[in-house]
Amino acid sequence: MMTDASQEAISLMRSWIALRVPHEVNAWFGAELEKLRGKPSDRDLYLAIGYAPRRLGKGDLNLAADDLAAANAVRPGWNPSDWSIDQAARLAFILASFDHDAQRFRARVEQLFRTADIGELIAFYRGLPLYPAAQLYVGRAREGARSGMQPLFEAVAHRNPYPREQFDENAWNHMVLKALFIGSRLDPIQGLDARANPTLTRMLCDYAHERWAADRPVSPELWRCVGPFADAAALADLERVMQTGGALERQAAALALTAVDSAEATALLMNAPEMANGAGAGKLSWSAVSLAAHERGT
Repeated sequence: MMTDASQEAISLMRSWIALRVPHEVNAWFGAELEKLRGKPSDRDLYLAIGYAPRRLGKGDLNLAADDLAAANAVRPGWNPSDWSIDQAARLAFILASFDHDAQRFRARVEQLFRTADIGELIAFYRGLPLYPAAQLYVGRAREGARSGMQPLFEAVAHRNPYPREQFDENAWNHMVLKALFIGSRLDPIQGLDARANPTLTRMLCDYAHERWAADRPVSPELWRCVGPFADAAALADLERVMQTGGALERQAAALALTAVDSAEATALLMNAPEMANGAGAGKLSWSAVSLAAHERGT
């Protein structure tokens, strides 16, 4: 009694797991899924979720490009590229328990969240885009996005279409700011460019000023969400970075300035033609900036 999308998601996860575990272990996994279809007891679901890492292991799925394309076809934006076997199994178990009563299913999922350990929480947050009646989980998702524990935060924020689709502007902006505050990368956040907005630009510039005042580094990724809505004050901040920043910071500022349609931005880029040419020709990218910043620890 599942939705077509839920059935297809389970089928995909079942096929991935079947290729990565011994036959007898996969047989257990299939039997548990069948037990959970229809009207499972909470005890059956809790036991299956609890046994998943012990029976199936915690190895990475290591999905191929075709697998990821299939996931995206089932649920646009679904990107399990960094999932483990036990996480996929746990979410397959949860989805199998759906009986077309969205409120009852939500209550069951909420109970799972309340009693979960860290490993389970990561799996449950990663499953947000797969749960039926997605709008029912906004509060839960926002709680995860407020977490100071980086693995939990990133289970919501990274490679997950849920925040892009369900968060209002306030929740979205604070999630982006939180990422910078806890040292998490911005590049894996889906919809980062599409959901940039003037309020976020001002919040990020204010945050940069706080970091500068405390003589602390500013992540080069911060400027990605500043460029599209840069006002005079933001342009002054970008000019400061172009004049005083290191190579990576200047690359980020140049990329941000290419998103600004103004004579002032053009003038700033003309003062650094090598940066401007690289950004304009696509030789610089935000993904490359993100990786470089992560490798050096900023």
